[in-house]
Amino acid sequence: MEDLSCHILDIAENSLRAGADEISIEISDAEGSLNIEISDNGRGMDAEILSQIVDPFFTTKTVRKVGLGISFFKESAEMTGGDLKIESKENMGTKISATFKSDHIDCKPLGDIMATISTLVLANPAVRFRFLQNLDDEIIEFDTQELLKQEVF
Repeated sequence: MEDLSCHILDIAENSLRAGADEISIEISDAEGSLNIEISDNGRGMDAEILSQIVDPFFTTKTVRKVGLGISFFKESAEMTGGDLKIESKENMGTKISATFKSDHIDCKPLGDIMATISTLVLANPAVRFRFLQNLDDEIIEFDTQELLKQEVF
């Protein structure tokens, strides 16, 4: 994947396939690191699936036999000296946290994150999306809950 917004889109699509109707995406920077956290209220994973989820030859999808998205996201973080952590509980949801050393030569650009968020929101009007970006002390915050209340979609 060319940029981090593509990884974010892929992880959010995993959340949607897991039945999530609330997805939160947070992006922030601190002390030379770029932090990305994606959490949802989907089905979550049991311990067995969670232990295999970063293996590129493991997937819960039935249409193919590989699951490259999470393993590529993990590799992208680790190539910069960062890491990826996944927390999940069955029937409670999943949280994926990735840290990238933003000054590392292998750190991918963030990409067009606004296009990614727009795509997710427009393609999934019944899902609540929360987006928070705090980069260089500039805060962008967006929550579709207000749109859902006003039946904009």
